[in-house]
Parts: sequence; structure tokens; C-alpha cells
Amino acid sequence: MPEKLTPHQRRVLEVLFSTPQEFSAQDLHQEFKKQQQRVGLATIYRALKVLQQRGKVQTRSLPNGEAVYSIASAHRHHLTCVNCGRSMPLMNCPVHELEQELSQTQKFQVFYHTLEFFGLCQNCVEVEILA
Repeated sequence: MPEKLTPHQRRVLEVLFSTPQEFSAQDLHQEFKKQQQRVGLATIYRALKVLQQRGKVQTRSLPNGEAVYSIASAHRHHLTCVNCGRSMPLMNCPVHELEQELSQTQKFQVFYHTLEFFGLCQNCVEVEILA
């Protein structure tokens, strides 16, 4: 029997489903304000935590330490610049087969995985060369 979602958890999922972009908890809070929905920031954090534990939402940390959230099925991987913080999505998943293998061999239910490479983007490399 599937677990029921609270109204706030449902609203968070609706916002995340409605766009391909990632949201921080602060972004979600602002989005709810724009929609004239009164939802506290602490409530949003609780909803995100429960949704993550249920495998519905995934999170990743930006270089500045801020967490951003998206739908777990979105399957995102990134190249992230440690200088300017820009994240560029990778278009394919180089570890999809590994996830399936681990699910079978380790008897582990994988909700999602993340893959992120850190370095310098082309713009920051060019600035370094000119400096």
C-alpha cells in the first residue's frame, strides 16, 4: 500500500514536476509565495526530507554548499565549475548499468544516483590563462 503524502509534500512534488530546473528550499518557498500559498520554510524542508527518504526527490549540493532538489526520476548528472559555480548537465548516464548491477547483486533498492565532476568551465579556464 503506497504511503500517503501530506498536502505540503504533494505541493512540493507538483512544483518540482512542473519544471525541469532544480529548486533550493528557498526557491520553493518563494514559488509558494508567488502562488499565494502560505507554507513555512521549515515545512518545506521537512517535506523535502520525507520525499527524499521515499525516493521521490533527489538532492545535490552546489559548490556554495546550497542543496538543490529535483524529481528523482529526472536522472541528472553535472559538470560543475568550482570557480563560478556554473553547473552543466551531462546528457547521458555513464553509470546506469552499474546501478542496475548493484541493485541485483547487493539486493539494494536504488532510488536514484548522482554523478558530478568538479573543475573549471571554459570561461574560467580562459580567464586563468589571461591572468
